[in-house]
Amino acid sequence: MNCEEYASRVKLLNPMDDDLFKKMAEDVDFCQEIIRVILGAHDLQVLEVRDQHSVKNLQGRSVILDVLCINQLGEYITVEVQKSDDDNHQKRVRYNSSCVTANITEPGSKFENVPELCSIYISKSDFFGKGKTVYHVDRVLRETGDVVDNGFCEIYVNARVRDDTPVSELMAIFTQDDAYDDHKFPATSRRKRHFKEGQEGANEMSKIMDEIREDGIAEGIERGRRQLILLQYREGDITLQRACSYLHLSEEQFLELERQND
Repeated sequence: MNCEEYASRVKLLNPMDDDLFKKMAEDVDFCQEIIRVILGAHDLQVLEVRDQHSVKNLQGRSVILDVLCINQLGEYITVEVQKSDDDNHQKRVRYNSSCVTANITEPGSKFENVPELCSIYISKSDFFGKGKTVYHVDRVLRETGDVVDNGFCEIYVNARVRDDTPVSELMAIFTQDDAYDDHKFPATSRRKRHFKEGQEGANEMSKIMDEIREDGIAEGIERGRRQLILLQYREGDITLQRACSYLHLSEEQFLELERQND
């Protein structure tokens, strides 16, 4: 693919697309701006941004966050963008947030010292279907209706609903090719324009797209190799121990993989 073809593809991307959002989120001002708008906290200061932050889970599935931010109060804020609608969004937030909480909490510390965490989840669809741009999910005592706080804030934003709120206006920039607002959302508009219209930004995105393509090819080769070994094991051509050795898995892990591919 030549440079002109890459540039054409980049022009079709918007912040709602994961590849572009990842690059835009390398900028602290952009992250601070969208968090301020969504939280309605105009004095909030983002001191640190960890884009594409990897959260390891030794007992299960690890997580790669789009953005993990720390504000001036030492509170953690995650921002995740999800364009597809083929999974359980709430359980995704629940799982990711539990991994983050475990990752940012010092071992042996009292539960009182578990850091505050706010999860912002931006989706293309209004999967709650209630016609709101923003949904705040609270913990409520069923018997009394009182809201109780355990230090976890859960916010869902969607780009489907248009209600003339600042968040809805921000989501228009996230989804519409020619939408910019240098007055209300200068950092978001600047970063989006940099990648969609600037040559330097287009070059950066071209490198990212090359890496994605190469990773996809490598993943496809590895998937094919895994399927071949599973087939050889099922047909009795190789032993369980040999199959595990080829894939560098324990017997338990291999049998679980076979079950998933049954």
